[in-house]
Amino acid sequence: MAIHEPGRRLMHLVPLKFVQKRVSGGGHRGVSASLNLTSMIDFLVVTVVFLLMTFSASGEIPVDKNVKLPKAENTIDMVDAPMISVNGSQILVDGTAAGSTRAIEDAGRMQRIDELFNILKAKRELWRATQGGTGKPFPGVCILQVDQNVAALVVKSVFQTAAFSGYPNVSFMVGQLPKTEHAQ
Repeated sequence: MAIHEPGRRLMHLVPLKFVQKRVSGGGHRGVSASLNLTSMIDFLVVTVVFLLMTFSASGEIPVDKNVKLPKAENTIDMVDAPMISVNGSQILVDGTAAGSTRAIEDAGRMQRIDELFNILKAKRELWRATQGGTGKPFPGVCILQVDQNVAALVVKSVFQTAAFSGYPNVSFMVGQLPKTEHAQ
């Protein structure tokens, strides 16, 4: 067997003209292109790491900077429910104004907050219209995000109004303290 010069030999001996033309280059761009996958893999790794770092599976909700939440050790993860936020002078439901605390403080007694009642009742009716056909019972859960300096009378009025409007299961949003072991 004779010694040949190294080079491309694959498909050169096929007796078809269009194959010969493709194999020899034929004045066109090559059929096979080499891809540099390193940069693409680096980009995908950086993107995945970024998404994992910013993703929150516990449903964390940003807290208004004016609201200072009380702290608690025994907590549970957030649930999907209407958020009633009470700070110094206003009451918000999912960021929408739903009343003022001034009237309660001036009256000096618990009272129903009509704007809050109407908004929560509308949310309950919307849930029934969209989820009612599935046979699931209405959960009746809402979350209270209350500044720790709000008067107890206001908190009780908001709690009572939520219960009257069909949300008897009220959860309080708190800041989580680290768990400590109690000596017995």
